[in-house]
Amino acid sequence: MLKVEGLKKYYPVQKSSIEVLLTKRRDFVRAVDGVTFDVQKGEVLSLVGESGCGKTTTGRILVGLETPTDGRIYFKDKEVTSMEKDELRRLRRHIQMVFQDPYASLNPRMKIGEHLEDSLAVHGIAEGEEAKEMAMAMLDRVGLPGEQFYNRMPYQLSGGQRQRVAIARAMILKPEFVVADEPVSMIDVSLRAAILDLLMSFREEYDLSMIFITHDLSVARLVGDRIAVMYLGKIVEIGETRKVIHNPRHPYTAALLSSVPSFMKRRKRVEIIGDIANPIDIPPGCRYHPRCPFARDVCRKDEPELEGDRHLFACHFPLELTF
Repeated sequence: MLKVEGLKKYYPVQKSSIEVLLTKRRDFVRAVDGVTFDVQKGEVLSLVGESGCGKTTTGRILVGLETPTDGRIYFKDKEVTSMEKDELRRLRRHIQMVFQDPYASLNPRMKIGEHLEDSLAVHGIAEGEEAKEMAMAMLDRVGLPGEQFYNRMPYQLSGGQRQRVAIARAMILKPEFVVADEPVSMIDVSLRAAILDLLMSFREEYDLSMIFITHDLSVARLVGDRIAVMYLGKIVEIGETRKVIHNPRHPYTAALLSSVPSFMKRRKRVEIIGDIANPIDIPPGCRYHPRCPFARDVCRKDEPELEGDRHLFACHFPLELTF
């Protein structure tokens, strides 16, 4: 369904005129730095990592909200990065995003029903009474009775209800691929399971392919067929969910797992040393080596290589620490 090759996104660092004259170089924040993966039809790929690792930027590039610095994106074997504007516009109906913040993703001046109708009109699917009927039906589908919620304003809804509207707005187009950017991180704990169940029900109904972005490995384990772990703009491990959870091949993955209480019962603690490196000046070799308790000289020189669906690591991570 989706294939990404060598995806990069660099943001230039703003400097004063004096700094430019003194350094005579341009610095960049390497938010996404050579990411490669694929997503099969009907598959959910959980993209996990700490804040600032490049997860959301990757998702925004995939739906066309950011322009990549380099790399290629293929959707159903068609290269998206070389498409003309008109072709991209038609494609966006099939690729949708559910944003993290339900308080910022809805227009405060538009009624709930108008959010859904607007999506239908923009993509030329329906207008007028037909669009209203489709919007009412979709609101019913996400657990917000259309008769009650169609004319309400966003400020009259709770966070969980707003996120249901955001999901309805994306799903009313019947997309083939969805990027869900931490859709439950700002929702009350008591409501998170219901929102996840709603997303997964649409996955089954529409045979959706999905990238589920999260920092919570417990959630990633529940929803994902595979897990990709990002660190400093790069995927450091990717594989089937069961294999990554029970047999991590990178110490950063093991450290993330050992920090989750539900996983701590069956594995030894793997500590993370120090602070994350500066994304403007990323260390050579394995970019995690300055914080890794198992780092060796080879880790400071050679980057990990990918073979099949798992990485081969030069850092000699002791697998006996996992269970």
